[in-house]
Amino acid sequence: MKDHLYFVYILASRRNGTLYTGVTNDVIGRTWEHKNDLIEGFTKKYGVHILVWYELHGDINIAIVREKRIKKWNRAWKIALIEEVNSGWNDLYDRFFGEIALPDLPGPP
Repeated sequence: MKDHLYFVYILASRRNGTLYTGVTNDVIGRTWEHKNDLIEGFTKKYGVHILVWYELHGDINIAIVREKRIKKWNRAWKIALIEEVNSGWNDLYDRFFGEIALPDLPGPP
């Protein structure tokens, strides 16, 4: 049986901007689709293209439950979750390609 990884992820339009939470087994490909407006709907309509947070799961059912829980959270909790690991709201998509080798760059509050 092939092992799979599942990603729960959050995209943003900008720092403290519009947020979108999703789940996928290919965070690189899915983020690319969002960035290039290939997916009709919320992210295209509101320009939500920056991958600001993600976590890995080995079980799709656990990933889906986590995604649904985060979607129900209030905005402040989602922002706190992002800023725990990405205080500068850096685009984590670039890190998959080694374009950013530095630790998180803090941004203005």
